[in-house]
Amino acid sequence: MKSDIQIAQEAQILPISEIAKKIGLKAENLEPFGYDKAKINWSTIKKTCENKHLGKLILVTSISPTPAGEGKSTITIGLGDAISNQLHKKAMITLREPSMGPVFGLKGGATGGGKAQVIPMEDINLHFTGDMHALTSAIDTLAALIDNYIYQDNKLDIDPNRILFKRGIDVNDRSLRQITIGQGSKFNGIEHKAGFTITVANELMAILCLANDINDLKRRIGNILVAFTKNNKPVYVKDLGYKGAIAAVLSNALKPNLVQTIEHTPALIHGGPFANIAHGANSVMATNLALHLSDYTLTEAGFGSDLGGQKFMDFVSNHLDKGPDASVVVATVRALKYQAEGTTKHLDEENLTALRNGFKNLERHMNNMRSYNVPVIVLINRFASDTKAELNLLKTLVEEQGIKAEIVNYHGEGSVGGIKAAQAVVALANSGKADLKATYSANDDIKTKVKKVAKKIYHADKVEYTEKAEKQIQELEKMGKDKLPVIIAKTQYSFTDNKKLLGAPTGFTLHVKGVNLKNGAGFIVITTGHVLDMPGLPKHPAALDIDVDNDGKISGLF
Repeated sequence: MKSDIQIAQEAQILPISEIAKKIGLKAENLEPFGYDKAKINWSTIKKTCENKHLGKLILVTSISPTPAGEGKSTITIGLGDAISNQLHKKAMITLREPSMGPVFGLKGGATGGGKAQVIPMEDINLHFTGDMHALTSAIDTLAALIDNYIYQDNKLDIDPNRILFKRGIDVNDRSLRQITIGQGSKFNGIEHKAGFTITVANELMAILCLANDINDLKRRIGNILVAFTKNNKPVYVKDLGYKGAIAAVLSNALKPNLVQTIEHTPALIHGGPFANIAHGANSVMATNLALHLSDYTLTEAGFGSDLGGQKFMDFVSNHLDKGPDASVVVATVRALKYQAEGTTKHLDEENLTALRNGFKNLERHMNNMRSYNVPVIVLINRFASDTKAELNLLKTLVEEQGIKAEIVNYHGEGSVGGIKAAQAVVALANSGKADLKATYSANDDIKTKVKKVAKKIYHADKVEYTEKAEKQIQELEKMGKDKLPVIIAKTQYSFTDNKKLLGAPTGFTLHVKGVNLKNGAGFIVITTGHVLDMPGLPKHPAALDIDVDNDGKISGLF
């Protein structure tokens, strides 16, 4: 069986100008990056987003992710291909850019799989158009400027021990989580503790994905809370005067990137905040652009519906020109058996009992998405090891809950592997039944927002706060920042904050360890459990399998 990269490299790739024609764009609307990818220029973005046309928005989410794999990106891409090439409708796909850290680590890339991929997959998974590098440079430039401000005169009397802004690198490097800088002589700066997050976990990534133009980008950068003074007064980037410089570094990265699928469906790949520690959606600019350029836009929310799905509905949708018209929950027989058994050892063996027991995880995810008053469909991503009895049972279990289910094989067959599913999704998006109902009210305080998400989405019994978190909430109340939306940072593997509790647990306590203001992004991060903003590398990192030959052909990328 061919690997994903072999399939992608053998695919015919069209000039990006031909892909642009499918959505009504011309050469002058593009800023090409070689033959097969381009950024959309500013005048085109502005003109397009001013037109009155708005297509249907289809959100793809999934059950709780497992080592067994759900194939959410593969389904998003395959479904987009099916709507475009089998139903002959004007469709676009919008996805996040992969982070290079996980590409070389454990998780892998984010370009789909099999015959449902965006290409050129090597470029997208590695350097692409340089957006991640620009973000990393912007993050570290800002960090250096803050330290330089303190070293030179520190007129605002910033406390070096209360610098909130961390440095960034797009590498999984656990050794950089906590460091000490400025060591040695006084010419090396003021010695203090510091640390790195992975690039995509930094607030600047969230800002890139939420800004709607350069002026908005500058405003948001200026509003980043970077430190406190020795008198406990907040210090923002705008107080230091650096917002213009950092926006300049990011100005090109702010433009969405146009590429294509293997079947030549137009795709915008832009931005990439993690869904377990941030809001987990591609850029608002890319999604809005696609909505104005196409009749059907397919976008993906990271991880399961309890993370990316919840954040998309309660936060991201408020920044879009319209909310979702339909939501797709992706599930697999294998992953649901894993939810029941907690091991991947026997997933190739038929086990209807485990499937029934594991179904409670999917059932909760379906009900989560249904609670937003947006029509829901389940797509079952078929694997070769799935038996007919297992697939039929899963489809029956879903439909007994009053939700339609379709079995698809976009990975192995491309767009023809799910024509009925595409028809069902389009019908759902056109049903006019979507009327988004949020989990919490904008006027709710921090604890009320967290409690509503914890009870309605996670099914927690109660929420407990550490003394540190309580003090941080009080501080935000004094600053008048306590009514912002909440982004809960939580393990992606469980509805709880304990990654080992699989299935659909109830009666548990959600433990809040920290409450941090992301003022530029416009949300408050609620940290639970043991979530890391700098991943580490596994014992066998994917880097061991990646290589390049003397002709520059890359191998081992999945």
